[in-house]
Amino acid sequence: MKVTYYGHSCFSVYANGKNLLFDPFITPNELAKHIDVDAIKADYIFISHAHYDHILDVERIAKNTGAKVLGNFEIYNWLLKNGIENSHPINPGGKFDFDFGTVKCVTAQHSSSFMDGSYGGIASGFVLTTADGNFYYSGDTALTLDMQLITKFTKLDFAVFPIGDGLTMGIEEAIEASKLVEVSKILGVHYDTFGFIKMDHQKALDSFKGAGLHLFLPEIGETIEI
Repeated sequence: MKVTYYGHSCFSVYANGKNLLFDPFITPNELAKHIDVDAIKADYIFISHAHYDHILDVERIAKNTGAKVLGNFEIYNWLLKNGIENSHPINPGGKFDFDFGTVKCVTAQHSSSFMDGSYGGIASGFVLTTADGNFYYSGDTALTLDMQLITKFTKLDFAVFPIGDGLTMGIEEAIEASKLVEVSKILGVHYDTFGFIKMDHQKALDSFKGAGLHLFLPEIGETIEI
């Protein structure tokens, strides 16, 4: 599958003829200032939780593209209040079928609140099953044994994990998470954007390689095949 990285935790996957975009946070990110947000294609947008660094560009991109936006019930209501009517609620445990395939919402161990401090619902991740392959985006999370349940329902081709530490998993925990979900290919996200999540790239690459895993760290704006 073709994967494009837009910085922080924002990436898109082209699967079964559809552009699937995750956690759009681009315009405030100095590392992604060369990205033309209005040129981004999206048929679906998935929001893992309500923190500003995962939702700040969702209104703009959704209104530009007409994409269907999915998030937990609190995010769904927030989207409706902000004029994004093409939205769809999904909470952990829930599963829905769409024209690209199937999405199942799973638990993430993380906090969640909107910029005004109001409750943002439970943080979550997504397991997507498509004709082109299957993948898991954990969202912002700590390592949790709940991850091993994913393999009981889905055989994954790759996973997307936060590796910047501090607010989420770091390198060591992401390696263990990869083992729990039985993947050898991992896209790393949620690093470098802020001072407290800056990461040693070579250490990360070497650590994953030493564990028999392939870590992908594409440049912001780069499209790769996974």
